[in-house]
Amino acid sequence: MTDLKFNRGRRLRGSANLRSMVRETSLHKEDFIYPIFVVEGENVKEEISSMPGVFHFSLDRLGEELDEVVDLGIPSVILFGVPNEKDAVGTQAYHDHGITQEAIRFAKQRHPELVVIADTCLCQYTDHGHCGVIENGVILNDESLDLLARTAVSQAKAGADIIAPSNMMDGFVAAIRYGLDQAGFENTPIMSYGVKYASAYYGPFREAAHSTPQFGDRKTYQMDPANRLEALREAGSDIEEGADFMIVKPALSYLDIVREVRDNFDIPIVAYNVSGEYAMVKAAALNGWVDEKKMVLETLLSMKRAGADILMTYHAKDAARWLEEK
Repeated sequence: MTDLKFNRGRRLRGSANLRSMVRETSLHKEDFIYPIFVVEGENVKEEISSMPGVFHFSLDRLGEELDEVVDLGIPSVILFGVPNEKDAVGTQAYHDHGITQEAIRFAKQRHPELVVIADTCLCQYTDHGHCGVIENGVILNDESLDLLARTAVSQAKAGADIIAPSNMMDGFVAAIRYGLDQAGFENTPIMSYGVKYASAYYGPFREAAHSTPQFGDRKTYQMDPANRLEALREAGSDIEEGADFMIVKPALSYLDIVREVRDNFDIPIVAYNVSGEYAMVKAAALNGWVDEKKMVLETLLSMKRAGADILMTYHAKDAARWLEEK
């Protein structure tokens, strides 16, 4: 045995401090964006059944959630408004006093330093649940762009720090960038959901946002999960149109796509750890099948290792607490 020659990788794993010294990827609370669902009404704090620990908040209860986020050191939230009134063209999405716009104003007044991101879509505001204008059962692309730009401008006027369009209409970044610039918001960045797959992992979110399509599905505008190169085309076109961040959604089943986008583009990459991914871990943890803390931190670390700079995750508050314990 004395003549054997081989690499002794274990030399660098001998103690906790040694492992820490050579660790390639780190997870920090500053990496997180925390999603919050805001509804109309009063004194509403209602847990979303498929997302334990995540709630609907009315404006008069939103402050307690924002305070907790800030106290934990999480630097950013993304707001999803859920209106009472819906119509065919999503009027409440771009109403100056819509639920999202009011939530943005409230958040910025209460915590001016908090980075407030506005989800910019139509699906939770339309009575048909799709992300654009419908005619004869067809989602019209170009006719939807003006409404999306109007929504983005109204959110910027309300004080949003970042506009995050999630609709996947062709040209949506170009339309929104033009609309923002024309309205005097040329310094407001766009965080594009440019690589967004038609995924089964969105189910709990659709319950939370009341945004399930009333007919058909979203496969004509969201991406086919079988496609890899298409992600690069989509990301590239959005960046050419003016995107400042690129979201890959979902994250966990698409870590290869996160890496591809990271290797090909030099803007900040956001991995969206979506509702179905969150719900699976929560369900297993509540049944005592897994160690939630270890599983969540490992999962989030994998997204950073794949190349994400920023993590949009419903685990953010728990993860921030666990990281402080370390």
